[in-house]
Amino acid sequence: MAINIVLVEPEIPQNTGNIARTCALTYSSLHLVKPLGFSVDDKHLKRAGLDYWPLVDIHYYENFQELINKYSDRVFYFATTKAEKFYTDVKYVDDCFIVFGKETKGLPDYILDRYWDRTIKIPMRKDLKRSLNLANSVNIILFEALRQLNFPNLV
Repeated sequence: MAINIVLVEPEIPQNTGNIARTCALTYSSLHLVKPLGFSVDDKHLKRAGLDYWPLVDIHYYENFQELINKYSDRVFYFATTKAEKFYTDVKYVDDCFIVFGKETKGLPDYILDRYWDRTIKIPMRKDLKRSLNLANSVNIILFEALRQLNFPNLV
């Protein structure tokens, strides 16, 4: 059993490093869609992931379509502040993919338009045009998915 976390064009190495650490500790796979806003050799990325990097099941894609083509038979959810459904309103399944956009812009419109019925959000204040940190958002949604699956392989 596993959950797949997808970061589409992440920009901040510390966020990706923290997310990689979470993935390592939860048996979740990390999928990174290029272009990345940093080098995978970035010292901030390495520092944020600490010594967890050998434990991370990580995959790289040249573009989002490559990922979709490879896993067309899987269930995908798309995290965006624009969604109508809360992340707690969906039923997560084993080996599903939870997709997050870049820190400054979120997911691109072409993805949201195509998969609108699979969008989810974390409830936040509406009077601010701000959102939670990407690593925090991943953790919130990932742990809801893991909770629904009874925390597989975790103690």
